[in-house]
Amino acid sequence: MTRIKSVVLLTTTSVLGALALSACTLAPKYERPLMPVAQSWPIAPDTTGTASAESLPWKDVFLDLALQSTIDLALKNNRDLRQAVLNVELARAQYRIQRASLVPALDAAVSGTKADTPASGETESYSANLGLSYELDLFGRVRSLSRAALESYFATDEARRSAQISLMAETANAWLALAADQDLLRLSRDTLKAREDGYNLTKRSFDLGVADQLQLRQLEILTEQARSDVATLTAQVERDKNALTLLVGSEIPADYLPTSFPQTGAVRSDLSVGLPSEVLINRPDVVAAEHDLKSQNANIGAARAAFFPRISLTGSTGSVSPEFGDLFSSGTSTWSFTPQVSVPIFAGGANRANLRGARVQRDILVAAYEKAIQSAFRDVADALATKSTIDQQISASERVVAAATDSQRLAQARFDRGVDSYITLLDSQRTLYQSQQGLIQARYNRSANLVDLYRALGGGLVSDTGTDVAAANQ
Repeated sequence: MTRIKSVVLLTTTSVLGALALSACTLAPKYERPLMPVAQSWPIAPDTTGTASAESLPWKDVFLDLALQSTIDLALKNNRDLRQAVLNVELARAQYRIQRASLVPALDAAVSGTKADTPASGETESYSANLGLSYELDLFGRVRSLSRAALESYFATDEARRSAQISLMAETANAWLALAADQDLLRLSRDTLKAREDGYNLTKRSFDLGVADQLQLRQLEILTEQARSDVATLTAQVERDKNALTLLVGSEIPADYLPTSFPQTGAVRSDLSVGLPSEVLINRPDVVAAEHDLKSQNANIGAARAAFFPRISLTGSTGSVSPEFGDLFSSGTSTWSFTPQVSVPIFAGGANRANLRGARVQRDILVAAYEKAIQSAFRDVADALATKSTIDQQISASERVVAAATDSQRLAQARFDRGVDSYITLLDSQRTLYQSQQGLIQARYNRSANLVDLYRALGGGLVSDTGTDVAAANQ
């Protein structure tokens, strides 16, 4: 056994010395591509923002408690996010498999053979061996493949983070849409009841010969339009609930659902926006695209290393005996050491084609990385464009509702005194209804814009339902 330990120690020492020689790779030096976008936003953001989306916990952005509970439930149960988390686990396992090639493989085997031949009669043979194998990575092939697998793992983890942020934003928008549609449904029901009361009153007047048929028919049209709106919005509210349930991935408690649109801000409105070079480079989807690019850069190193010799070391030590009881007795020990060099001579151009393909794939991923930055730039720019005018839209809608309310009051008074026709009154009622609908939609648009801006800026800290990137090295 002392001899076995000595051989293993000698072989291990040789391999560790080889590890020191294999620290370099043939991968080209990585250089981040230049950002293919402007250095400033088309519309200057509001400079009064107090905190960046990246540094804020998400519960400091989505402020409504019921909305927070709904988002938290979605982070725990959404199936798409669960797949993204499992993809991270898969990528980490693949990286660990590849990383295992960097260290020597050690295995033990015990075997026994019993045979009967005419020449030698019955024979027995027993052996016990401890084997070691290792590829001497002088040109960094194995190290490049390991690096590529690590970068792929990082990219997958960033994709998981991007999926979390998108899920929070989609859940928030679905929750807000449900709240807005419930307000629209409530408005339509109130309008329908008022019009039905007016129609019934006009119908009695018509039956008495006081009101004319045109007046009755016009009011009937408005009543049925309101009835149609109620039916449409009733179905829309149910679709909103179904969409929200799908995002959450489970049944939603009733107290998590909105009953009306929040009067106070449900989403934080004072997020600061930095320069494109600060914002875009940290967005999860952009970071994931860069990790994919780095992974392919490492694959080029592996493709280059294929042009050079591969050196593998195989060694074993053990014992062989015709009797199992004498297997570890003196004089039965054996050992072997087999270095092997494989030199590529002719492969029909396969190695060159593989290297060319790796370079083309890198160029493809450069274009994908640049496209990710351009898409992110547009997301932020669109959100800022809407944000720059949305408050003006809200103010204008509120003034329209106030004016329409007053106009309807005046029209009713003039009609009651016989100054104006019923057509004028109906027109003022229609205008008020439409302006109230517009105000509800504008308020939803403002909140949805804040959600979109949060997502476009890359989101922030979330409760980690995935994996820790540092765990890759465990």
